[in-house]
Amino acid sequence: MSREFSKIKESLASWGDIRQLLRGGEQGQLVPVVIPKDRRGFAWMALVLLALYFAGMAVLTDLTLIAALLALFFLVVAMVTMWRKAIIEIEEGTTGVRSRWGAITGTLPPGRHYLWLPWDRVDAVVDTSTEIPYSAPIVACPTAENVPLKSIEFFLKFRIVDPVAFVRTIGAGNFDLVLSSAVQDAIRQRSRRVNTERAYDLRGSDVGDMQDALNRQLGRYGVRVTGANIPDVQLPDQYQQHLATREKVAKELSAYEREWELTRKRRIDTLLMEIERSKKTRDARVVEVKAAHNTARKNVARMLEEQETEAQRVTWEIEARGRADLTSAENEAKALRRLADSYRDNRAVLQYELARRRLDVGAKLAENAPQPLVVRTQQGQSDSALSTLLLAQLLPRISGTGTGQVNGHTPSA
Repeated sequence: MSREFSKIKESLASWGDIRQLLRGGEQGQLVPVVIPKDRRGFAWMALVLLALYFAGMAVLTDLTLIAALLALFFLVVAMVTMWRKAIIEIEEGTTGVRSRWGAITGTLPPGRHYLWLPWDRVDAVVDTSTEIPYSAPIVACPTAENVPLKSIEFFLKFRIVDPVAFVRTIGAGNFDLVLSSAVQDAIRQRSRRVNTERAYDLRGSDVGDMQDALNRQLGRYGVRVTGANIPDVQLPDQYQQHLATREKVAKELSAYEREWELTRKRRIDTLLMEIERSKKTRDARVVEVKAAHNTARKNVARMLEEQETEAQRVTWEIEARGRADLTSAENEAKALRRLADSYRDNRAVLQYELARRRLDVGAKLAENAPQPLVVRTQQGQSDSALSTLLLAQLLPRISGTGTGQVNGHTPSA
C-alpha cells in the first residue's frame, strides 16, 4: 500500500513536452496543468529590418535588382517565420487558457490556432478530459473510542471542468494542499463515527457523502470529484493482536455453532421426516375415509334414486291406471251420450218403424185369421138347403185363395 500522498504540480515546458507531462506526469507527480514556453520571440523582426535595409539600398544605390531580390527574400522569410511561430496546437482532451497583456480572455479548444500578436499568448494548457487519480493515506485517525487507526487509505478521481477557474483561483500547486487537507478532514470525520471493532467495515463502504462534501469544497475551483472509495484500513498492531484472538475465539465459536447447527439440522430433518411420514399415513387414511364416505354416499344416493324411481314408477302406474279408467269412463259416457243423442234424434224413425212393424204384424195376423163370407141372396127370397150345401163346399177354396165377396148374386151349381 502506498504510504505517501499523491502530489499535484504544474510544470513549465515547451510545446513538444506538454503531451508527455499531462499523460505521464513528472517524477511520480501528477501534472494536470502545463505552462508552455513562448517560442515566438522577435527573430522575425530582424529579418524585416534586413528586408527594409536592402529595399533602401535598391532605392538609393545602383544595385537595384540584387537589393530588391534580397529585400523580397528576407521579407518572405520573415513572413514564413512569423506564420510558423504563430501556430498553436492544442492536444485533444486539453484546453488552452488564452491571455492578452497578462489578462485571461478565454479558452482555446483542441486543434490548431493562430496567435499573430506577440502579446496574445497561451498561459496554460489544462487537462480537462482525464479523470486524475489521487491517493491519500491518512495516518493515526482516531475512532469513536479515540483509538488511533494505523492508517486509512483514501482513493479518489477528479476532473478539471473549468480550466479558467482552476488556473485563475488556485493553480495546481495550491490545489494539492487544499485537496490533501480536505481529504484528511473528511477521512477523520468518517473514522470518528466508526467503532474500532468495526473499522474494517470502512473498506469498500459507501463514501457518497464524502464525495458530495468534497465536491462542495472543490467546486469553486472548477474541479469535480467523479469517484471515491476506501480501499484499505489498517488497525494498530496491539489491537490487531486483540482482534486476532477475538477472531480465533469467534472462529471456534463459529465452528461450535456450525456443529450445533448441523446437529440441530439433522434432528430437525429427522423430525421433519417423521412428520412427513405421519402426514403421508394420515393423508392415506384420510383418502380411505373419503373413499369410504364417497362410496357410502354413492350407495345411499343410488338407493334413494332407486326408491325414487320405484315411487315414481308406482305413481306413474297409478296415474296411468287412473287416467285409463277416467278415459274409459269418459269414453263410455260419451258413447252413452252419443247413443242417447242418437235415440233422441231417431225417435221418429223408431216410431215409424214400430208402426210399420205393427202393420206387418197386423197383416200377418189378418192373413192367418178366418175370413167371413157373405152370401147375399135376392131380396124377398129365403135361403134353401141346396145353397147352403154348396156354400159349405166352396168355403175351403175361397179361404185358400183369398177373401171373396159375393154381392147381389147366387153362385150356380
